[in-house]
Amino acid sequence: MEFLFYFGDVFTPVNFALLLVGTIGGLILGATPGLSPTMAVALLIPFTFKLEPAQGLILLGAAYTSTVAGGAVSAILLKIPGAPANIATTLDGHTMAQNGEGARALQLSFLASAIGGVFGVLLLIFLTPLLAQWALAFGPSHLFWLAILGVTVIGSLDSASVVKGLLSGCIGLWLATIGFDDIMGAQRFIFHPSLGGGINIIAALIGLFAIPQVITMFAKGRSGDGAEVIKVQKHSIRKAIAEIIRRPRALGIGTAIGSIIGLIPGVGGQIAGLVAYDQAKKFSPEYAKFGTGHSEGVIAAEAANNAMVGPSLVPLLTLSIPGSPTAAVLLGGLLIHGIFPGTDLFDNHPDVAWTFINSMLIGQILMCIFGLYVAGMAARIAQVPQSVMAAVVLGLAVFGSYSVQSSMGDVYVMASLGVMMYFLERFGFSAAPLVLGLILGPIAEANFIQGSMIASATDGLGPYFMTGTLNIVLIVLIAASVAYSAAMELRNRRTTSKEDLMI
Repeated sequence: MEFLFYFGDVFTPVNFALLLVGTIGGLILGATPGLSPTMAVALLIPFTFKLEPAQGLILLGAAYTSTVAGGAVSAILLKIPGAPANIATTLDGHTMAQNGEGARALQLSFLASAIGGVFGVLLLIFLTPLLAQWALAFGPSHLFWLAILGVTVIGSLDSASVVKGLLSGCIGLWLATIGFDDIMGAQRFIFHPSLGGGINIIAALIGLFAIPQVITMFAKGRSGDGAEVIKVQKHSIRKAIAEIIRRPRALGIGTAIGSIIGLIPGVGGQIAGLVAYDQAKKFSPEYAKFGTGHSEGVIAAEAANNAMVGPSLVPLLTLSIPGSPTAAVLLGGLLIHGIFPGTDLFDNHPDVAWTFINSMLIGQILMCIFGLYVAGMAARIAQVPQSVMAAVVLGLAVFGSYSVQSSMGDVYVMASLGVMMYFLERFGFSAAPLVLGLILGPIAEANFIQGSMIASATDGLGPYFMTGTLNIVLIVLIAASVAYSAAMELRNRRTTSKEDLMI
């Protein structure tokens, strides 16, 4: 209960002001396409130089938590995920916005984010020593199988066909190989100078989701179909809270999966929302409603996104191992102030560590309050005529892609992938599996190569990857995931055939 002793430090005037600034600024940065949580925290690092260590971490931690939640705003309203973590939110959230339910989708996303985030921080407070030992159990073989488990999610993710979902994922895996091999240094598929550094995930994310939508909007505008204005429905916060209470399954699945994935070093929260969405879909009796504007999809995805924030800091604060790219930037913030995280952090600097953790707990609540306040106003974006919206989205896409590395090469990659995705969508392929393959490819490849090197010096490739309790559990989960996806597609085909015969 040592954290209670430092709880009051969060509410000193300077600390609370920094918490407010970080929360509001994080929501704005998160809603801006191209500005990921990692970039948002990195941009704020210089502002912490003149602050006390605890004050600087309060600012960075608040920005981290609220940026993850803020990414849902552009994901829902514009179908441009603010970060890879918000990909799954677009699948149902944007459809809800197109149906005039943008306010409802945003309210549900912020409430789910707050609940998942509070749970994740409580895990950080009460179970840090135990979770740190568990995180150490993950080696290259386990991370490889975990990435493969993520790949199996591809088959049923936002696609009417498992085969097309897997093909989309394979395209993403191939795109992930473009550039230089990080371990061997080999040059692969670099047929243009813009691809020398590989495909930047943020630029790819914007292109794959935004550009097909822009092309569709311009086409509707030319045909006269884009003149229709969406009627935005008002939605009370009380109804949103009641709906969250009625969806404990989606909330529980998202929170649990986000907490587990956030804890694993090197995986981060990029796939937490997608895996949670997939599992919520598989365990829901309303399976067919996912992808059509179903609230469970938004709740599961956003609960997972913020639930992973607290556990992702466990390896950082106890083992000096960042659990996510954003945690790595936070590590830099600690080192700048001469604080070295590790097993003795809570003994040597308890005031800094506990004040920082407590501020993240309060920050989740503040993020929810501000998010709910602006949800109704933000939802009115859906009323903008599509011809105007297309120009705005295109401008944001170019700005977001260029701002990542200040490179026009990223803009070219974004545009090329977007045009390619537009034609793929016309044949029933989906962007979400493709992006998931792009994210998981480097994780699977790097850990397989590292595991192979370790295996060659021990018992061999087979025993290293195929034995051990954790390896076996992950392999069984992979087989079950593939079998379930195939069974669900067969069931859906039989249902469709019966309905056709009845007609």
